[in-house]
Amino acid sequence: MGNSWTFGRALRSRNYRLFVAGQSVSLVGTWMQQVAMSWLVYRLTGSAFLLGVVGFTSQIPTLLLAPVAGVLADRGNRRRLLLATQTCAMLQAAILAAAVLTGVIQVWQILILSLFLGVVNAFDIPIRQSFVVEMVADREDLGNAIALNSSMVNGARLIGPTIAGALVASVGEGPCFVLNSVSYLAVIVALAAMRIAPRSGHEVRRRRILRELHEGFTYAFEFGPIRSILLLIALVSLMGMPYSVLVPVFAKEVLHGDAHTFGFLMTAAGCGALAGTLFLASRKSVLGLGRMIVRATCLFAAGIALFAISRNVLFSLAALAVAGFGGMTLVASSNTILQTILEDDKRGRVMSFFTVAFIGMTPFGSFGAGVMAESIGARQALLVGAASCLAGAALFARYLPAIRETVRPIYVRMGIIPEVAVGMETATEHPSLPDDR
Repeated sequence: MGNSWTFGRALRSRNYRLFVAGQSVSLVGTWMQQVAMSWLVYRLTGSAFLLGVVGFTSQIPTLLLAPVAGVLADRGNRRRLLLATQTCAMLQAAILAAAVLTGVIQVWQILILSLFLGVVNAFDIPIRQSFVVEMVADREDLGNAIALNSSMVNGARLIGPTIAGALVASVGEGPCFVLNSVSYLAVIVALAAMRIAPRSGHEVRRRRILRELHEGFTYAFEFGPIRSILLLIALVSLMGMPYSVLVPVFAKEVLHGDAHTFGFLMTAAGCGALAGTLFLASRKSVLGLGRMIVRATCLFAAGIALFAISRNVLFSLAALAVAGFGGMTLVASSNTILQTILEDDKRGRVMSFFTVAFIGMTPFGSFGAGVMAESIGARQALLVGAASCLAGAALFARYLPAIRETVRPIYVRMGIIPEVAVGMETATEHPSLPDDR
C-alpha cells in the first residue's frame, strides 16, 4: 500500500462514479424533504411532542427490519434491491407532495407516510452500505469510498436545508416534496446503468433467516472491537442525535426566527459534518484514529450543550457546526473501521447492526427528546443528552487499549500494518484503530 490518501481515488471506478452522480442529486432532495417535513408538522401542531412522534415513526422500522435487510443483502442482488427501495421512496415523496399541494394534508397522514418511508429506509440503508464494496473496483479504495460517501451526504445536507428553508418561507412545503420525488430518478438511472460483476464465491443461502441473524449477531457481539463501536454509536444515537428534532423549537421559541432560521441552523450542522468527512478523507496516517473517536464524541456533546444554552443565532450556528463535525467524524470513522475488519460473507448483517445502532436507536431518542422537552424543557433535554454522550466517550476510552490489541492481528494479516513495524504503523488508505501512543 502507498503512503498517501488521494481524496478522489475511489472515483476511478465507473460504478462508483455513477453512484456518486445519482446520490448527489437524490440526497439534496432527501434533506429538503426532512426539513420541510419538520416545519410542516410544527406549523400544523405547534407541538414538540409530535415532532418527536414523527421522528419515531420514520425510524422505528429500522430497529425491527434492518437485520432482515442485512440477511437479504448477504443473500441476494444488492443492486436490484436498491432499485426497489429507491422506487418506493420516490412514490412516498410523490404522495406527500400531492397531499400538501391539494391542501388535504393532516398529521395522521404524515405519520403513515413517515412510517412507510421508515420501512423503505430500513431495507435501503444496510443494503446500500454493503453495496459499496461491489461498486469499488480496487478493494484498497474502500475506505476512501466510505469517506466520499459521507462527504456526499453532508454536502447535500449543506445545500438541501438552505433551499428548503427558502422554499418553505416563500411558497410552502409542497414544492420541497415534489423536488425530492423527482430527484430519485437520478439514482434509479445511475443504478440501472451500472455493470456489476457477480460476487466471487457468493452462493445463495438456503438457511432460515433467524439462523443467519443469530450467526451474524454472534459474530458481531462476540468480537470486542465491533461490539464496542456498535454500543457507542447506539448510545450517541439514542441520547445525542435526536437534538435535530428539537431544532424547530429553538429556531422559533428561543431564537425568535422562522423557516429561514431553521434552515440555516440545519445547514450549520451540515457544514460541520462535511468538514469532518473531508478531514477524514484527507488523512495520510492511521495514527490517532482510535482516540479521534473519543474526541469526536466529546466534540459532539460539547456542541449540543453549547447550542442548548445559546440565545444568540451566530453562537447557535457555531455550536451546531461543532456538533456536526464531531458526530459525523465519529460515525464515518466507525463505519470505515467496521467495513475494513469484518468478513465479507457477513458484511450485510454487520452493517445492518450498524444501521440499527445509528438509526434504529434514534426513534426512541426522538420520542424521549419530545417527552423531555414537554416536561423539563428543550434546553434541559439537550443537556441530558450531551452528558450521556460524554459518559459513553469516557467508557470507550477506557477500553481502547484492549480494542487496539484485538484489531492489530487483523491489520497485520491484511497488510495494513506491517508486521515488522509494530508500534510504527505506516499510513494506509483504510483508517483503523491504531496504536495511539
